[in-house]
Amino acid sequence: MSPPIFFMAPGAPTPVAPFSHAVEADGWCFVTGQMPTFPEDDSRPLPPDIEGQTVRVMENLKIVLAGLKLGLEHVVCVRIYITDFEVNYPRMNAVYAGYFPADRRPARTCIGVTGLARGAMVEIDLLARR
Repeated sequence: MSPPIFFMAPGAPTPVAPFSHAVEADGWCFVTGQMPTFPEDDSRPLPPDIEGQTVRVMENLKIVLAGLKLGLEHVVCVRIYITDFEVNYPRMNAVYAGYFPADRRPARTCIGVTGLARGAMVEIDLLARR
């Protein structure tokens, strides 16, 4: 096994805790859960609804993947954490589904949680393969 590469993506949001944006080992890229923060202004308020937050999270994930010279087509597994599961789950899914072709959707787990950093409604991490 080659040593892991710890990666901070240029232009990606400021981390909300002490972590790397991604870690790569033997072609597997573990992308840290992204929040619905804005890369250009960390102090800007989060989008007010689950749809806007899901878009922002997915766009942040795309920034990190692009820094690794990868894209959503390389994603093999996704974990989604959402608050207020009963209300937010169908609305998040409606946005999320637009990011992957119906015949190439990654494996996925969605977990309802009581709270997320920065008061967010959604956080998504993923695993990609080079």
